[in-house]
Amino acid sequence: MSETNALSLDVLKAAVAGTACAFRCRTKLEPAGGEGDKVFPPTYAGAVYAMEQRRIPKRDNPVECVLLDSVQSQANRMEEALQAAVDAGRLQIPVIEVDFSEADKAEPRSAIGKVTSLQAPHRIADAILRDSLLDGTPFRQTETGRLLDSVSLANATALYKLCPTALVFGMWDSTGPKGGLGAKFQRAMVSEIVGIDAIYGVKTSSRIDPLSIQRNAGPLYRRPDGGWTLDSAEAIGEEKDGKPTGRKCLYKPDGKGHDVYHDPSVEKYPDQGRPSEANHGNVTPDIEYRKDQNRRDILDDDGKPIPVGGVTIGWAEQTVVLSLPALRRLQFPLNGKADPKVNAAGQTVLAALGLCAAALAAEKGFDLRSRCLLWPAGRMDWKLLDHPGQTPATLMLAADDAIRLLNEAVQAAESLGLRWRTEPLVLKPAPQLVALVKKSQKLAAASSGQESQ
Repeated sequence: MSETNALSLDVLKAAVAGTACAFRCRTKLEPAGGEGDKVFPPTYAGAVYAMEQRRIPKRDNPVECVLLDSVQSQANRMEEALQAAVDAGRLQIPVIEVDFSEADKAEPRSAIGKVTSLQAPHRIADAILRDSLLDGTPFRQTETGRLLDSVSLANATALYKLCPTALVFGMWDSTGPKGGLGAKFQRAMVSEIVGIDAIYGVKTSSRIDPLSIQRNAGPLYRRPDGGWTLDSAEAIGEEKDGKPTGRKCLYKPDGKGHDVYHDPSVEKYPDQGRPSEANHGNVTPDIEYRKDQNRRDILDDDGKPIPVGGVTIGWAEQTVVLSLPALRRLQFPLNGKADPKVNAAGQTVLAALGLCAAALAAEKGFDLRSRCLLWPAGRMDWKLLDHPGQTPATLMLAADDAIRLLNEAVQAAESLGLRWRTEPLVLKPAPQLVALVKKSQKLAAASSGQESQ
């Protein structure tokens, strides 16, 4: 077993400037509830889990695995950890933020606060930043914003100064002036969490109503304000050819979003008028299964319905890889001239930034979603893949040490003239963006009032 040392700036510089392939970290994780406890993966269209067979070391046959956190989700978590460190004053890195504080005062109150380049899905190339203003001018039309029109692998200086995380986690400026021909940078940092030896579980549902409301205590009709009533006189009435039919709108639309009408004089009524549609009454114990878009059970190869109830796993593993060749492709010319020393310094900063993001995210823990809390079985150590055929050097890097390493790398780059912003670049949302947000909130509120009670 190789000796474990702290990762220093000298080691990082040598790795970036040399021929090393990557920094790799593989961390074994277990459910916080202990071995055999159930965890819940993310669900995708059709309420399915991302299950696949993978080759696992020391296993003769492929093993059933489940994706617990995707590459995209892991990148978001690392950027969230960087944002939290910035907000706490632990870290100063370039961040562009859109300040919604003035827009939030208008009704309905959205309480968005701010959206930054560490939170926007497409980072500095996101439409939220594109549709915001810098000193009253659309961001991409300002002198600063136009710098993005000419960034490339050979000229990444502007991105280094404004949004270096785009160079670490990837970016495609597909919504900019060049459309699909906009600048594209690959991910240098890739991470995912996978559950190994995964077996489907079963999820049950039930509820006891303390008011003992019976399923046939309706019908519930819908009022004009979206609420429900037992009094048909207060309900929305059906009209045909401009004349009332005497039928009243039941509280819940059908599965296709169409209103369902009922004659109050008829004792029997459809399910859309049951108290359960307003979340009243008991829920009969049941097992939940995967459904298609028509709410029919999805069957496995044996014709049996597939349950949606989490999985049990042998263990989980996070794999993080920071590609050094990807960083070496980036150049940072100053005053139109590229300098190998400056390029190496910028690449070293980006490597330190990626490692810092991973360390900060690990410090926050692995609470991926409801009922998917994982616990590391050991310390997060890095392997430096440098000399083929030799045992990789093992390096440790805690969050505070990672911040110090990043600061040292930034200072070294500054000494060569390569500087980045340390204060946020603040934009204001354009009026049309605010109007779009407000309209969406009103539509969501109306939909919630009609369908989610």
